[in-house]
Amino acid sequence: MDLSFTLRFRPPYPSLSRRKLDSPIIHPLKRFLPTFYRPETNPNAKPFPMSSRTRHSTVVTAKLNKPIDDVSEGLNLIASQNLDHAPARRRVRSAFIQVQQQLDHPLFKMTPPGKTNEWYERNSRGLEIFCKRWIPEPGVRMKGAVFFSHGYGDTCTFFFEGIAKRIVASGYGVYALDHPGFGLSEGLHGYIPSFDELADNVIELFTKIKGRPELRGLPCFLLGQSMGGAVALKVHLKEPRAWDGIILVAPMCRIAEDVQPPAPVLKALILLSKVMPKAKLLPQKDLAALCFRDLKKRKMADYNVVCYNDQMRLKTAVELLNATKDIEKQVEKVSSPLLILHGAADKVTDPLVSQFLYQKASSKDKTLKLYEGAYHSILEGEPDTNIFAIFDDIIAWLDSRCSAK
Repeated sequence: MDLSFTLRFRPPYPSLSRRKLDSPIIHPLKRFLPTFYRPETNPNAKPFPMSSRTRHSTVVTAKLNKPIDDVSEGLNLIASQNLDHAPARRRVRSAFIQVQQQLDHPLFKMTPPGKTNEWYERNSRGLEIFCKRWIPEPGVRMKGAVFFSHGYGDTCTFFFEGIAKRIVASGYGVYALDHPGFGLSEGLHGYIPSFDELADNVIELFTKIKGRPELRGLPCFLLGQSMGGAVALKVHLKEPRAWDGIILVAPMCRIAEDVQPPAPVLKALILLSKVMPKAKLLPQKDLAALCFRDLKKRKMADYNVVCYNDQMRLKTAVELLNATKDIEKQVEKVSSPLLILHGAADKVTDPLVSQFLYQKASSKDKTLKLYEGAYHSILEGEPDTNIFAIFDDIIAWLDSRCSAK
């Protein structure tokens, strides 16, 4: 039995209307803190460079994560270090690779097919960006290539390793990067000084990768998850003809009216972001509880040790708000072939927003699939059979567009 509703040029289902959104990214902006407090400080951390006229400095550091079950005290100690900067995140990731690969999750049980390699690419802003490639075994014809844009706080390692391998097993190459300030890329952890720069970084590096000999003449698709869906849409709006199609998984592309902060609060937020842009003053909910429906898989989220799960930085919050407003204004310009996948019970990004995108986009080839009862992380956090069915939907959509080339 098909677990999804599929829409192709049909109006949305009324049963999903007027849902309350409980987003850890959006909702805190409505409930802006009435009082402010000094972030916790680490006496052993090095302070950020300050102006010579500044008399006092506040060192903003990452909070300690809760201990991870079933790993040694030594690994927990490694995982608890300050991850504000890329070298620390890279050390932690290296220490946990073997542990992650042994997790009892369908994404980690696959035999790694083909070739995998990773590297760092310095972008035009001087930042080292982590990149990774998965391609089919030698002798297997590659049908096309999928380029991945990850969500807020996340990385193209860990769970995406398994996602990439499943796509590669169907004959596609997969290429991914960590956005600046996230995962293994350089930049202050969790800090987005400019959302446009995220999109520009994707355009710059993926354009370079698309020039590789193995991709010559092949169709290329952009896959964006959550915030990465907003990045993918911004990339498309900047370069409308650069991609053969876009796959959006639970995209963050519009702020529902009932969770937008009041105008005075928004003005205060914008002002504070100019004075203390890197400060962590917005509360953060338990993302795993909102993202993973399968309780066993939810516990595995703790092993995503380079994920940013601290309070949201002020400038980051403003940039996310501005990005979604910009996308909403231009949504009718979205013209690429479009596959939108969303959990109907998602409380991080509202499925109504995906319906809005589906209705307003000018794409002639567009499909929306809503999965009953599914949460936010539909590729990682659902029961095994549901995850496999969603991958089947993705591969079927890719195959039908590559066979026509």
